[in-house]
Amino acid sequence: MTPENERKIQEKLQEIAKILYEEADKEELTSLAGIETTVRRQTLEHVTPQLGAFFWQKRQEQQPVEKEQSRV
Repeated sequence: MTPENERKIQEKLQEIAKILYEEADKEELTSLAGIETTVRRQTLEHVTPQLGAFFWQKRQEQQPVEKEQSRV
């Protein structure tokens, strides 16, 4: 990954972290285990599905191109 893309990811992650923190149950954030559980749950509920959907959409967009290339 390029340093520029790494920087962009870090910036966006800070923004996402702030939002997820605001939405977190603060009572769960009193221990390292509680923080880990909260981050894991929020990631699985909100972040990972969006990443998967994005990758799937990009894959679907590539398939017509791949089918055309295989005909040549």
